[in-house]
Amino acid sequence: MLPLWPLAVMFGLVPVWWLAGVFYLGWPLLGALLLALLLTRGRVPLPPAAGIWLLFLAVVVLSATQLPSASAVLTFALRLAFYVTALVVGVYVHAAARERTDLVPVLAPLCAFWLGLVVLGWLGVLAPRLALATPTEVLLPDGVARIPFVHDMVHLTTTEFSDRSLDPIYRPAAPFAYTNNYGSAYAMTLPCVVAVAMLRRRGALRWVLLASVPLSLAPAFLTLNRAMFLSLGVGLAVLAVRAGLRGNVRVAVSVVGVVVVAAAATLFIPVADLISRRLESSDTNTDRLSLYLEVLRRVRESPWLGYGAPVDVDTVSADAPIGTQGQLWMVLFSHGVPALICFVAWFVVAAVVCARATSAAGQWLAAVPVVCLAQIPFYGMANQNLAVAFFAIAFAMALAAREAPAGPAGPTHPVRAVVPA
Repeated sequence: MLPLWPLAVMFGLVPVWWLAGVFYLGWPLLGALLLALLLTRGRVPLPPAAGIWLLFLAVVVLSATQLPSASAVLTFALRLAFYVTALVVGVYVHAAARERTDLVPVLAPLCAFWLGLVVLGWLGVLAPRLALATPTEVLLPDGVARIPFVHDMVHLTTTEFSDRSLDPIYRPAAPFAYTNNYGSAYAMTLPCVVAVAMLRRRGALRWVLLASVPLSLAPAFLTLNRAMFLSLGVGLAVLAVRAGLRGNVRVAVSVVGVVVVAAAATLFIPVADLISRRLESSDTNTDRLSLYLEVLRRVRESPWLGYGAPVDVDTVSADAPIGTQGQLWMVLFSHGVPALICFVAWFVVAAVVCARATSAAGQWLAAVPVVCLAQIPFYGMANQNLAVAFFAIAFAMALAAREAPAGPAGPTHPVRAVVPA
């Protein structure tokens, strides 16, 4: 039986990795630990659609031939490592869930990740200007640590804000370098928290998670991430429609409960006003549109393998490289049309497979790939969040398979697997 402690170390100790400055650079190393355990184990069943992701990885590797310079190899390797690590996490979680009767311990590391997200989010609310040099930053050569891309990964900050503004808006980001990553992770993990509460109907873990949901709203809302609200809205809408079609009152009531709690929070947090204020003081919509149009123009010249990596140019209004500001654009520009088809196809297949779940917990988890699909045009996923998504989706796939009927004999696994301990 695969041990769960490596998942606990990887996802449960995120605040520690953040404080040490290794949350980004050390993440693939933690994935390598999982891979070593899988190889030691021997034959392990792959989750559904793993072949699509392997094909995606193959195209990404081929796109390295298009890299504009040798200096781009390191950032390319890190993105590739995040893609590989996500698959390794998915395979590990899928195998671990298949061989256990009590599923809650498998999801516990993701719950710990969520709690760390909430705590660090509140740190951003209470200490928005906190910034510290991490041990990793100190140990790196000064020339390397000063590279903006590296500095963002190893320098500790709690929020993202404009230091040139006289009245800056502080948007929680920790443990990530960018607040959009925080919003992305929040939208992915919220359904998992509700799912665990459905699985574990009593005990301390259930009540801690339920209490954390309203507490999480302040830092989440203050990120002002419109794509976070959009993706969660889409996920909850699909979940509610499925619950209505299947007549699942428990799921429907839980969706209404989450919406009511969120709506109540807006009475104390003027989210709409803060978002409007931010849009008035920035050109984020115009900048994104200029980047997207430039990607569409340039990809015609290299549609099969892209350009290997995002490219800095001075022909757009945005102060960001072409091929950023959304995973869709990152994959399309950096790796080409075939890679984008594989990337999106994996999440579509995952959404279909997870939708087969019949339990309330399974239906909540089935919202995760829907949330991811809604985020792809707006959020980058070549980071830790891709592993978070694979964790939740691989677990949902294993749960859906467990709940699937196997002829007259009934489910393929005993129902007690999802009955709370």
